[in-house]
Formats: sequence, C-alpha cells, structure tokens
Amino acid sequence: MVVIDQHVLWTFFASLFGFVLLYIIRRNNNANNRKLKKKNSPQQRVDNNSFTDGEFRHVNGSDSGTDVIVVGAGVAGAALAYTLGKDGRRVHVIERDLTEPDRIVGELLQPGGYLKLVELGLEDCMEEIDAQRVLGYALFKEGKNTKLSYPLEKFHSDVSGRSFHNGRFIQRMREKAATLSNVKLEQGIVTSLLEENGTIRGVQYKTKDGQEHTAYAPLTIVCDGCFSNLRRALCNPKVDVPSCFVGLVLENCQLPFANHGHVILADPSPILFYPISGTEVRCLVDVPGQKLPSIANGEMAKYLKTMVAPQIPPELHDAFVSAIDKGNIRTMPNRSMPADPHPTPGALLMGDAFNMRHPLTGGGMTVALSDIVVLRDLLKPLRDLNDAASLSRYLESFYTLRKPVASTINTLAGALYKVFSASPDQARKEMRQACFDYLSLGGIFSTGPVALLSGLNPRPLSLVLHFFAVAIYGVGRLLLPFPSPQRLWIGARLIWGAAGIIFPIIKAEGVRQMFFPATVPAYYRAPSVKSDI
Repeated sequence: MVVIDQHVLWTFFASLFGFVLLYIIRRNNNANNRKLKKKNSPQQRVDNNSFTDGEFRHVNGSDSGTDVIVVGAGVAGAALAYTLGKDGRRVHVIERDLTEPDRIVGELLQPGGYLKLVELGLEDCMEEIDAQRVLGYALFKEGKNTKLSYPLEKFHSDVSGRSFHNGRFIQRMREKAATLSNVKLEQGIVTSLLEENGTIRGVQYKTKDGQEHTAYAPLTIVCDGCFSNLRRALCNPKVDVPSCFVGLVLENCQLPFANHGHVILADPSPILFYPISGTEVRCLVDVPGQKLPSIANGEMAKYLKTMVAPQIPPELHDAFVSAIDKGNIRTMPNRSMPADPHPTPGALLMGDAFNMRHPLTGGGMTVALSDIVVLRDLLKPLRDLNDAASLSRYLESFYTLRKPVASTINTLAGALYKVFSASPDQARKEMRQACFDYLSLGGIFSTGPVALLSGLNPRPLSLVLHFFAVAIYGVGRLLLPFPSPQRLWIGARLIWGAAGIIFPIIKAEGVRQMFFPATVPAYYRAPSVKSDI
C-alpha cells in the first residue's frame, strides 16, 4: 500500500510541477502579447483590372534590371512580391497560371498569420472575398464536445482567424502586388535555375506562347508550392504523405458553433469543418495512407456514406450526405516535409516548396507569412543585393532565425495529427482521451495549446511542456483512484508513446535550431535583425 501511495504522490507532484511551469511561461508571454496591436489603416485599394487574359500588363515599371526573381505567385509568392516591392526592390514574378486557383486547402488563416498579414500591409486582401471570421475551434468526440476559443482578449477586435476561398485570397494579393510599378507579374513555367560557379544567377522559363526566356537577378526565391520541381537543387526533400484529404462543400447549413472550426475525432482519423463563405462550409475528411477509394466507380461515395457519415454531428449529417450526392468530391495528398536546406548563394526557398506540415492545424500560411516578415527585416539593411558575399551570409541567417516559430507550428501539426488519430493500442487511446479531457478543462489548459495552434504563441518550450502535461494528465487519470499493475503498465506506455510521437518530429526539425538558435553561428551574421522567439 505504501508503494501505491508513492505512485499517486509522485504523479501529483509531477503534474503540479508541469502546471507551475506552464503558468510561469504564460505570465511571461503576456508582456510580449501586449506589444501586438492593430497596425495602420489598410493599404490603398487595388486596381481589379490589373490582369488581362491571366497576365499582368506592366505599365510604368522599368525593365532595366531586376533585384529579385520570385518563382510562383501563390500565397507565399504573391505576399513576398508585394512586400519586397513595397521596400523598393524590383521584383519579377513568374507564375505557371495566373488564373484564379481552385484548391481545397489553404483556406484557413490562423490569428497569428492574420497578424503577420497586418504587419505586411496585406490585411485588406481579406476584403471583398466573403472571408469569415474564425474565433476558435469546437472539438467533438463520441457524442461529447468542447469549445476552444482563441485567446484574443489582448488584441484589437479585428484580430481573429479567417477562412475563405483560397483562390479569391490569392487573386487579391496578386492584384495588390501588381499595383506596384516595380513589380512585374508574368505567366510562365520556370524550367531550371541558372547556375554559375555555384551561385544561382537567375532562371530559364517558358512563356505561355512556348517561347524560351532567361531572367537574371542577384536573388531568386523559389515559392512554387508543394509540387515544386526546383526544390531539389536547394534542399534535401524528405516528403512524407501520411494521409489524404477528401474535400466536400456543404451548402446552406449551420455549424453547431458559429465562427468556429470543427474537429471531429473520428475513426480512423479527424474530420474538419469550417466556413469558407457566408453560405458554404468546407468539409475535409482525413483518410490515412495514400490509397483512396475510387471516386469514378462510386467507392468513395459509399465509403463516405457508410463509414464517415455516422460520425458526423447530427446538425451537419443531411448537408454532408447531400454534398456527396452532388458528386463534387475532391482529393489532396497531405504532405509533410521538414526544412532541410543546403544554403546556395543567390537563391532561397520559401512556402510549401521549402517546408510542409500536416494541414490539420491550418498552420501553413502562418509559417509562410512569418518567414516573409523575417526575410523582409533581414534584407532591409542590405540595399545592394549584388553584394553576393553579404547576401549569402544574410540568407543563411534566415534559415536559423525562422526556426523557432516555424518548427513549433510544424511539430504541433505532426504531433496533434498522431494524437487525434484512432489507434487499437490502449495507450494511444488513453492519450487521445487525455488530450480531449485536458483541453476541456478550460483556463490555461485550453488557452495555452490554442495559443500555440493559432500562432499567437509559437514557442517551442511551451509546446513541449503542454504536450507532456497532457501525457502526465493521462497517467494521472489511469492511476487514480487505484493504480493497478495493468494501469501502471499502460501509463508507462503512454509516456513512452508520447515521447515517441514528439521527439522524432523535433529531431527532424533540428533540436539546436529550434530551442537554442542563439548557439548557431549564423544567428549573429545579421546583427541588426532579432529573431521572433
């Protein structure tokens, strides 16, 4: 009996210690959060006639030279082009297709990403696209639910998440970038990077009329998305595809919690719902693995109706089945790829071409916009990009300065996906239940993790502490009121499994760069820039 009491006592003190640490971190973060305020009024409205037949007609710009070539004009490329153009750089953007994209991902921007959008002066791109405010998440599990609100109390009332049609958002940013006379948008396919003595000097590309062209600039930034053909020249891509999203649009239905994303902890993996317009709700069904039921022969519709529909909240069930019957079912592989660059003079990777994480948490655009803020601040003191030696040092600093924020969001996405997915293993089941119950406690137990998820507090140490607080909470649930040998064994496996989930992700991201960036020499190569950690 004494042994049993000791286990209970140690579990209690371990939990108490973890919670005290989390409280201290939260209090320290409050001072930093107060610094983030509403920026100046939105930038001047853009000219909606900047595009003709899918191509920008550059009127006032000079063709005498280019400072930066941007390959791709998605979220990262378009935002980057406007940001660098506003700083006076001459930017040449080459995009495969300038017509409005139609994708089923990249539709939810977390509040932390919205703050970066404001910092870049692009918040007005959320106007006129029927974007919906998102104030938090609702979590569903086996008939129970809990509402998790973003910790927005210290921010301006306009700050929140946003959900929207991805293509509309991208077109607004392209149009805004095109209003700058020193930004040129051109439709074309970049076929290769031009290298000379180990330095990237520009690109070779083919325009839509089939003509081959070359473009030169001291800096080439590759932002050509998850299907990038150019990344292999600039990084060591290790792409993992753990699952696929099956996308549907539900029409004229009401979500159980207005202005919230909805996550259903279903079997075998999560299901997402969030509004993308005033009348449309996006549904994303996660299907583990890369092999999907066939849409053409009706297997997918049968799978969705028999396996998925029974797990949908009653308020959405009929709209979900109706969307299946309409037949507009889309699929998208979910890719994960840690950032593993080999710094190359004259070139940089950004966006999904450089770094991807499971889209469950909607963190991709937040990482991309955060990276753009880091790069903008990094390059500001360097007025002459033709100084190849200085440029290379600054670009190497970028890879270190971005790490803590990006790696926190990446690690959270990978860890949450594994925790939220169903498993026959009893320890994994307990971890999943512990996570749901921990978030349902409210207070710091929900605001801390949601602050990480939202990008408002992307701090690596806070992530690790909360993750293991969930594990300790799960062990406590098992051991109280009476810790049988079987429960002790499951508790030990729970802790071991939690470590097995998060530590490999952290290792892939880079322990030193993620937690101790100041120990990396590149951190000091641009002394005028401070990391956002």
